[in-house]
Amino acid sequence: MNFLSLLEAKRDGQNLGQSQITEIVQAYTNGEIPDYQMSSFLMAVYFQGMAAGETAALTLAVRDSGSTLRFPNDPRPIADKHSTGGVGDKVSLPLAPLLACLGFRVPMISGRGLGITGGTLDKLESIPGFRTALEPDKIIQQVQSIGCVICGQTADMVPADKSLYALRDVTGTVPSIPLITASILSKKLAENPQALILDVKFGTAAFMQTKERARALAESMVTLGHQCGVNTRALLTDMNVPLGRAAGNWLEVKESVECLENRGPADVHELVIECAAHLLVQTGRTSDIQEAQTQAEASLQSGEPRRKWDEMLRAQGADLAAFQQKLTLEETAPILLELCADKAGFVSQCDARIIGEVIRDLGGGRLTKETVINPAVGVDQLAKPGEPIQPGNVLARIHAATQAQAETARDRLQKAFQITNEPPSLAPLIQEVIE
Repeated sequence: MNFLSLLEAKRDGQNLGQSQITEIVQAYTNGEIPDYQMSSFLMAVYFQGMAAGETAALTLAVRDSGSTLRFPNDPRPIADKHSTGGVGDKVSLPLAPLLACLGFRVPMISGRGLGITGGTLDKLESIPGFRTALEPDKIIQQVQSIGCVICGQTADMVPADKSLYALRDVTGTVPSIPLITASILSKKLAENPQALILDVKFGTAAFMQTKERARALAESMVTLGHQCGVNTRALLTDMNVPLGRAAGNWLEVKESVECLENRGPADVHELVIECAAHLLVQTGRTSDIQEAQTQAEASLQSGEPRRKWDEMLRAQGADLAAFQQKLTLEETAPILLELCADKAGFVSQCDARIIGEVIRDLGGGRLTKETVINPAVGVDQLAKPGEPIQPGNVLARIHAATQAQAETARDRLQKAFQITNEPPSLAPLIQEVIE
């Protein structure tokens, strides 16, 4: 393989063949192509794009750069969900045990947060004793026996993606739709699922800020998922407002438990049920989405997913007694400070980007991959658009490590909220389904 000639061809806008892309990924994974040359290739893809066949070849080559999960034959379908990330997005936590109770096997390989987007693994690691690093045989055993696992990718799973993502991060090529598609689907395809539901977000706090860009990404992933033999759907969801009323690692775990106990926020509940319902339809368990919603709702109401959650936690090393005790604590960070309304009206804005940036700067998010997370900090009791408000009512409650940080956060959060005399018109949470 003459890598430089392939690089030049890509720079000139030519499409590469499957074998050529496979060779590039293999050579890079084996250390035969240096980072600076691979960075040039990523820049060429960023500017020239990729044809559908090229994106498929890249995705499969990245998937096959390491080991994949192989599950024994079982009537229970293997299914998973992926979100492109947002503020307060904790859907994966209640969804995994719900899916297990609905008769799925769920090997949910998750990631960490960067910037203002929260990471599923960071949330789970706020649970005393919970282990997110599992060996492949443990992942398979737990999925077969319990029905679900939420953990990080193993050391030898899709190693090319780890290296390529690091290069994309420093070369400004992260927003490339073909590169995003390959990164997300390579990890999900390594689980060998039969069905996949994608939550593709758009808005001020989303990776894709416009619905048009989110739709383009969703269509790319859905098309490629089907080409790879996985029944794939995508939901386009609004991320102008945080999901739920809490954002911050431990606070989101608490709200996830509330969802499993059928007392969580309506928007989190809606998205959990919709993800489960679509997977029921995608796997042929039912042909009617309303019937699927009814099935998912009945399972959640039964309390079985809450018990399945504890079973999953126990299997992954959690100290359930310490966990239950921590759930009862009102104060998990040293300082609690409220932001209160100064006039009556209706909440018309709760800006997810501002809230996410505040949480990040409190220590709840990462500026770099090396940042140490403080799981206790965050914001809860968020007032949401459309709700009536009176002077003195809480708009948000801040959990901070110091008084100074709490006061700075309160000052910044004032800009996240707007109160108007008339109630605003509200957009639906789920705005499109891409099949």
